[in-house]
Parts: sequence; structure tokens; C-alpha cells
Amino acid sequence: MALASSLASAYDPSPLQDTCVAIDEPKHAVFVNGRFCKNPNQTEAEDFFFQGLNIPGNTSNLLGFNVTTINVDQIPGLNTVGISLVRIDYAPHGQNPPHTHPRATEILTVVEGTLYVGFVTSNPENRLISKTLHKSDVYVFPIGLIHFQFNVGKTDAVAIAALSSQNPGVITIAKLCLDPIRPLILIFLRGLSSWRRRWLNTFKSCYSGKI
Repeated sequence: MALASSLASAYDPSPLQDTCVAIDEPKHAVFVNGRFCKNPNQTEAEDFFFQGLNIPGNTSNLLGFNVTTINVDQIPGLNTVGISLVRIDYAPHGQNPPHTHPRATEILTVVEGTLYVGFVTSNPENRLISKTLHKSDVYVFPIGLIHFQFNVGKTDAVAIAALSSQNPGVITIAKLCLDPIRPLILIFLRGLSSWRRRWLNTFKSCYSGKI
């Protein structure tokens, strides 16, 4: 029983009512799963609605990517539902650098472009499992594992990803000194402009001249 309870607590709890729309004002509300719930009798369509996913994100940054997040902060009706969504835009050679979601599995669909994606398994194997994806291809990143996406095309790329938590969290890996990641670093180095190469000095220092 104790083991079952421990495993269950690692995921978003199942809802105990039809809706639990998140609100900031606690007056006349019920506190559930970190957010106050609106009275279900006052629930309306706007609590479950988001507009603007068609708008490209600004990729004019060092990494050449942008994430448009749609979680419980954007759609209050996601509270206790256990799912969220992101749109990811990539400039040519842009990258969503290695990161992990501690509370969610991610399933990603390529809308436009060509992406090289992958994840690294846990210790002791630390295997890099990767694949090149094209338009309409789908890939899954298991919960908690380090993963990435890299636009290997010459045009902009777009992906839509669903995550199995209303608030999956994200931890970006600042330095990668694991041998299985070396092929990924080499791919990053190829085709990148000089201003992006400066950002990769952090990676290169990990290998003491090996790459």
C-alpha cells in the first residue's frame, strides 16, 4: 500500500470533480493541487480556451528557438487535468538545448521543417537515442529524461508538443560532459554561425580538446 501511494504521488492527481478551474482569488474557492478552484457552477468556456497558437515565436536569440507555453497559467481549466501544450519555433540551425521535464512525458509532432531529436537514457547506460524527423513525424520523450531538438534544415521549423502534466517543469542542462552526447555536440558545431559557436565554448571545455 505504501509503495502504491508513493508511485501515485509522482504524477498529477486524478480530478475528483468535473472541473477545477484555477483562480488567484481564494474567496469562496477550494484549494486543490497547488491552485484554488473556481466554483464549478461559475465555470465558463473562456476557462478552457487559448487563442494565438498560430503566431510564430520570436527566434531572434542566441539559441534560435522559442517556446510558446500553454499550461494552467494560460488555460485555468487545465488545473488537475494533467496535460499541457507547447509550440516550439526554430530558426535555421536553431536548437532547443538538452533539458528535462521532471513531471511529464512529452509527445512531439513536427508541423514544419526537419528536426534532429533525441534523449539520453539514465545511468549507467546513458545511451543517446535519436532520430531525424520530418513534417508530420511524431516522437516521444519519456518523463524525466534529458532530451533535445535541433533544426537541421535550412528553413524555419515548427513543432507542437503535449506534456502529461498541467505544469511539467523544465530543467535546462547547462553543461554536457557525458560521452554519449559528443555526436550531438558535433552536429551543433556544424553549420552554426560564429556567434553561436561562442555559446558552445561551454560544451567544448568539457572535452579537453576531444572535439
